[in-house]
Amino acid sequence: MIIDTAKIRNVAIIAHVDHGKTTLVDELFKQSGMFHEKRAVEERLMDSMDLERERGITISAKNGAFAYRGHHVNIIDTPGHADFGGQVERVLQMADGALLLVDAQEGPMPQTFFVLKKALALKLPIVVVINKMDKPAARPGWVLDQVFDLFVKLEAPDHILDFHTIYASARDGICSLTPEDSGTDFLPLLESIIKYIPCPQGDPDGPLQLQVKSIDYSSFLGRLGIGKVTSGILKNNMPVVVANQQGKLVPARITKIYRFEENRKVAISTAGIGEIVAVAGMDGVTVGDTYTSPEKPIPLPASAVDPPTLSMTFFANNSPFAGTEGQFVTSNHLRERLMRETLSDVALHVNELDDSSGYRVSGRGELHLSILVEKMRREGYEFQVGCPKVITKHEHGKLLEPYEALTIDVEELFMGTVIEKIGARKGQMTEMVHNNGMVRLCYVIPTRGLLGYKSEFMSDTRGMGVMSYIFSGYADYAGDMKNRKNGVLVCMENCTTVAYALFNLQNRGRLFMGPGVKVYRGQIIGEHCRENDLTVNPAKGKQLTNMRASGSDENVILTPPVRMSLEDCIAYINEDELVELTPKNIRLRKISIDKQRRG
Repeated sequence: MIIDTAKIRNVAIIAHVDHGKTTLVDELFKQSGMFHEKRAVEERLMDSMDLERERGITISAKNGAFAYRGHHVNIIDTPGHADFGGQVERVLQMADGALLLVDAQEGPMPQTFFVLKKALALKLPIVVVINKMDKPAARPGWVLDQVFDLFVKLEAPDHILDFHTIYASARDGICSLTPEDSGTDFLPLLESIIKYIPCPQGDPDGPLQLQVKSIDYSSFLGRLGIGKVTSGILKNNMPVVVANQQGKLVPARITKIYRFEENRKVAISTAGIGEIVAVAGMDGVTVGDTYTSPEKPIPLPASAVDPPTLSMTFFANNSPFAGTEGQFVTSNHLRERLMRETLSDVALHVNELDDSSGYRVSGRGELHLSILVEKMRREGYEFQVGCPKVITKHEHGKLLEPYEALTIDVEELFMGTVIEKIGARKGQMTEMVHNNGMVRLCYVIPTRGLLGYKSEFMSDTRGMGVMSYIFSGYADYAGDMKNRKNGVLVCMENCTTVAYALFNLQNRGRLFMGPGVKVYRGQIIGEHCRENDLTVNPAKGKQLTNMRASGSDENVILTPPVRMSLEDCIAYINEDELVELTPKNIRLRKISIDKQRRG
């Protein structure tokens, strides 16, 4: 049955990372009456990927829906991190309005700016939700002023500047229309969605138009294209043509239509104007393709996507341990997986390298690429990646590189260290604001300057600092920038590490592994205390004699090794080094393992 267009609301949720977006969606589902009272509802219902649950961030855009007072409300959950902005740009086009979620203490952050800019470009009406009102340091008045200033800065039209505001605590499931009143439930927000978000528009008697904005997979039906019906009516078994990005019209037949309910898909026979549905019937469908009428095909133009700013090289694993830990190990496996990712991620570009059997993978940023690497590793792929490089370009005879707008919130105690470190990375301060012992620092900094800085920043601020950034644009190349000061400790032969040898190497630098670990020639086992690389033997045992030194034989005390995350490893390596990735291990190595000489 077709839903009355006047009863449909398509709402995108816009928020910075960790401002409570997924928790808010959980409460909307619960309090709309979708769930039976006794049903146990999983937390962070929309975060379906393991990586999303582990990291507490939304990585891929998702669709869900709930019914409230006879209305069908489609929720479009957008990623909060700018590295996944390629998804944000396209899924916002399915929405007819948006909820802008802002932390009641932190206010709007750079990545909020990024997504809001995209929403305002589409002239979407906005309902502002100031969340986390339960925080002791909540300052809703200041946050509201900041949000208004942000709308003005983005040149929002007058009717959008007059936005409706809700004050909420998604964790407690309460909201109200004023900051003084805490509220008792989520009904004010549910009512505001119905009242302030308009219903979709379109011609039900026109030729069919449905542009694919994201891709899903079904083990039975293959690829599913997800989009909004903007013209005509979609029916099961109807003939259509799919207009692809090359301008070709490919005949197809609709085999299945799914409507979203909660975070599930429910099969239906017909869909009308404004409905967001998943459609099966075309295996080769990709983002930007349009399902349209064979009699009167009217393809929709593909949306422009911001270009990638960072690239990494991917290679099949060729280390001495190659093929021992992974399921998919060949270059063909790697190519097929990378190409499959580009079908659903329009911001990712993959090109074959001219001089080797590898691939250059370009994306929006460090997190964008490292999430792809981690997904592939968990799926059983074994491969190697080179160090990330920014994508430069030449204009008017000048070399340009990408820059980021960086915002840092930190205690005044750590301010000096942060300013010194950012200055060394060619950052230029644009603003400094003090408030109750905290300081907000705003910078424009080359993208290169942020590579690997996150872990250093968390260490410098004892885990209390908040750092966020967003692509600002291209500007003059900032000159040479050293990735790291120190060299590395390189293993001289295939062996197993021994405690005695590692004990003697501790004076030479920081170790990345303990005893009893299998290593190979050319593998990096630690960081040297000096600038040069040093080739070492981590398997060198103690010279055995028949004499014993009283009390000294047992004095092998090892400092715990440094454990680095995937992002740390990728940011750590230099141009002559690689990160080897398998489902079981992450290793660092030199590209050429035959040229290692004893230092």
